[in-house]
Amino acid sequence: MAPLTLDFIEKLPKTDLHCHLDGSLRIETILDLAHQQKVKLPAEDPDKLFKLIYAGERCASLDDYLKAFDITLSVMQTEESLYRTAYELAEDCARENVRYLEVRYSPMLHTQRGLKLAPIVEAVIQGLRAGERDFGVRSGVILCGIRSISAESSLRMAELCVAFKNRGVIGFDLAGAEYNYPAKDHKDAFQLILNNNVNCTAHAGEAYGPESIAQAIHYCGAHRIGHGTRLRENGDLLNYVNDHRIPLEICLSSNVQTRAAPDFESHPLPFFYTYGLRVTINTDNRLVTNTTVSKEMLLVHQLYGLGLDDLKELIICGFKSAFLPYREKADLLKKVTKELSGFVEPAHAKDRKEAAVSASAKPVS
Repeated sequence: MAPLTLDFIEKLPKTDLHCHLDGSLRIETILDLAHQQKVKLPAEDPDKLFKLIYAGERCASLDDYLKAFDITLSVMQTEESLYRTAYELAEDCARENVRYLEVRYSPMLHTQRGLKLAPIVEAVIQGLRAGERDFGVRSGVILCGIRSISAESSLRMAELCVAFKNRGVIGFDLAGAEYNYPAKDHKDAFQLILNNNVNCTAHAGEAYGPESIAQAIHYCGAHRIGHGTRLRENGDLLNYVNDHRIPLEICLSSNVQTRAAPDFESHPLPFFYTYGLRVTINTDNRLVTNTTVSKEMLLVHQLYGLGLDDLKELIICGFKSAFLPYREKADLLKKVTKELSGFVEPAHAKDRKEAAVSASAKPVS
């Protein structure tokens, strides 16, 4: 197999369907916003602040992973900061050739300084639109209910989705800690979403078993599953997800950091892919996890031996799973498929393979 490099993978057109805005800031931006807003951070040195935010080896669980968001959210309580972080996220995605981005966040977490919900949504939409104009990254917003807050607050977020449908918001998500907070408790929010023909996804099977995935699908009508790491524990459900082509939003590094998977070697991604499930590769949180889509794909290549053709298939799955109208998605897929066909194994890698084949064909003297 030809070894692929990060530089090569960065040139491939890609999607990021599972990316949290409040986990994907730049360290320099956090420090700058804190200075402007007079917010006290736990560290003012960039390296020290990064160590406090980056999940790395310090994380023991999903709940532990989520603690970093106390820091990022502290500087995301103004329209200006929301616009800026959304715009910069589009710019960061453009650097690695992400063509389509779905950004998710929960507006209710940005009201600490009195901002109203509608301006919070508008600020992010405007930031992403400016990013699309300047960097060519197409994007949409997914608004999140939070399992651990209340079913009523999730319903409020669903109402926002309905209000901003066709105005930049493309879907609804249920996020947050899974354990003791079942998805079915939030079915009213999902019912409102489905009644208004809005797309929806749900974090499930990350910190709880396959029954969490079943609730997300059968009680809430989720069109995609965020993470779904523990799906393999229930064969019937796994085959249902496969038969109905329900996409899984895989976030490899994040899953290991939150202990959804004990390590990379035991992560179910290679099994899901070879079994035929529709799996997509995503970042989850670019800062907290310290990753990009390209880095995640490089891991897939290096750890599981998936080659360029496999990466192309994963990329196509991402575009197929996007919350886009069918005609727009078909046009985008056609364009991306044609572009991907132009990528072949790097020449130097081909030369090594051909030399090895030639050597093996020589008679032994």
